Amino acid sequence: MNRSNSTLIGFSAIALWGALALLTRLTDNQIPPFQLMSMTFAIAFLLMLTKWRKEGHWGVRYAKQKKPVWLLGVSGYFGYHFCYFLAMSKAPAVQVSLLAYLWPLLIVLFSTLLPGHRFRWAHLVGALSALAGCWLLIGGGSDAFEPQYTSGYLIALACALIWSSFSVTSRLAANVPTDAAGWFCGATAVLAFFCHLAWETTVMPANLIQWIGVIGLGLGPVGIAFFTWDYGVKHGNIQLLGVLAYSAPLISVVLLVLFGLAEPSWTLAWACLAIVGGSLIAGFERNKKAA
Repeated sequence: MNRSNSTLIGFSAIALWGALALLTRLTDNQIPPFQLMSMTFAIAFLLMLTKWRKEGHWGVRYAKQKKPVWLLGVSGYFGYHFCYFLAMSKAPAVQVSLLAYLWPLLIVLFSTLLPGHRFRWAHLVGALSALAGCWLLIGGGSDAFEPQYTSGYLIALACALIWSSFSVTSRLAANVPTDAAGWFCGATAVLAFFCHLAWETTVMPANLIQWIGVIGLGLGPVGIAFFTWDYGVKHGNIQLLGVLAYSAPLISVVLLVLFGLAEPSWTLAWACLAIVGGSLIAGFERNKKAA
C-alpha cells in the first residue's frame, strides 16, 4: 500500500474521533470516565479478537512483543487517558482541552527528528493555522487561564506530550503489526477497570440509547480509530496527519449541529476556515513536489 493510501487510513481515525462528542452525548455523561474507558477499550479488544478468530487463531503471536513495545503501547493508550481525566478533575474542561490538543502541533515538530524527515515551513504554518482554529472552536468566549489550576494545566500538557511522543515513536516501530494494538487496548481496559474500582462507583447504561453510545465509542473512536491511526502514523505522511488531526474537533461540532445538539455560528465558520486552510497549506508543498 502506498503512502497516500496509508495517510488516508490514518485520517479515517481522525474522522472517527470527530464522532467522539456525539457518541459521548448519547451516554448522557452518566457513566464514570474510567468505567467508560474500561468498557470501550474492552470492546476494542473484542473487535480485534473477532478478527483473529476469523483468521483461525487467538492473536497470541501479536502479544509476543518486546517490553519497550508494550511500554510504548500501554503508556500511549492508558497514559494519555489517565492524565486527561486527572487534568479534568483539577482544571476547567475548556482549558484542559485546549492544552491537551497541542499534540497535533507537537507531532509536526517531533516528526522532523525521524530518519528521512525534515523540517518544512508549510507543515508548521499549516499546523499553527489549524491550532488557531481549534482554539477558537473550543475556547471561544472562555475564561482565561488561572494560576490556581496550574497543576491541571501541567497534566493537560503531559497529555499532549504523551500522545505526540507515542505517535511519532510508533513510526520507529513500523515493523510491529497493527494487530498488536489489540493487546494494548486489552491491557488499557484492565488498568482502567482497576482505576474505576479504586475511585469510582459503577453506573451501568440505563437504556438502549446509552448502550448504543458505549458500543459506538468502543467500535469507532476507541476501536477502529486507534488501529487505523497506528497504521497511518507508521506508514503514512505523519506530518500531514498531525495537521489534519485538528479537523477532529471541527467534525465534532459539525455533527452536533447536524443532529440539532449545537447551534451554527460565525465562530464555527472562522474555525472551519482556519483548520481547512491550515490543512491545505500543509499539503501544498507535498502536492507541488508530487506534480
